[in-house]
Amino acid sequence: MRSSRCYRLPLVTATLALVGALALSGCADSSASETLTVAGSTTVLPIAEMAAEDFEANTGTNVLVSGLGSSAGIEAVSNGTADIATSSRQLTAEESEHELVETVIAHDGIAVIVSPENPVKDLTTEQLRDIYAGKIRNWSEVGGPDLAIQVVNRDEASGTREAFRTIVMGDVSFDRTAAVLPGTGQVRDVVSRTPGAIGYISIGFVDNDFASTSVSSLTIDGVEATEENVEDGSYPISRDLYFFTNGDPQGAAYDYISYVLSDAMNDTIRDAGYIPAHQMQGEGSEGK
Repeated sequence: MRSSRCYRLPLVTATLALVGALALSGCADSSASETLTVAGSTTVLPIAEMAAEDFEANTGTNVLVSGLGSSAGIEAVSNGTADIATSSRQLTAEESEHELVETVIAHDGIAVIVSPENPVKDLTTEQLRDIYAGKIRNWSEVGGPDLAIQVVNRDEASGTREAFRTIVMGDVSFDRTAAVLPGTGQVRDVVSRTPGAIGYISIGFVDNDFASTSVSSLTIDGVEATEENVEDGSYPISRDLYFFTNGDPQGAAYDYISYVLSDAMNDTIRDAGYIPAHQMQGEGSEGK
């Protein structure tokens, strides 16, 4: 079995205004007729879309971005129908059979969310595991009201589900009676409107200026789901976000990934609720 290789792009330091900050001089003419396809994780979608807009404006390359789920993106790159897969999880053993190359682009925490009406504020990792395994079924068992817990899970194509399974569940199986939803937005919406529900989403989606409803993020083992706690390693449910390419990135794919890793994207990535990858390099976070 082959393992995916980790490709380290040289970091692009952007110190000028955005129009001049791409560090891609000379690329615009050669890339003008190209189309770059980026597909995969709904978690990574905001980063990919915002980078695509600026990249198109400055290079002329047409970037098509879609959020189909991490598994679908990885499959698309493996079979040649996409240039870059976005993923919120690492490769499975089967996916590692392909010559895929990983680039870590950001770090993220997975927030556990409930309705604002729910008085429960903290769960231990063990309690959370037991809830998602179906062993704990009422909020009264974890210090809350006598209210049935309605577990909301993600579909099997979700990288967020796989990361949650790896970090929280381990060898314990998910409760098969849980509701299964296909996207981050759906999970957030259902939990926000259901007093007994519990779900999990990227911390970047907890506070959403475009949503008409709100959710509460629980502390896990007493630690809040914040960027700062992900960055210092104290929040227990955190992960890397990836780009995968079929072999080392070349041409427009290389330039696009370089831009995502550049200082020009730092504020955008942080505004989306994530931590730029190179700002945590050297702190032992890579491959987390």
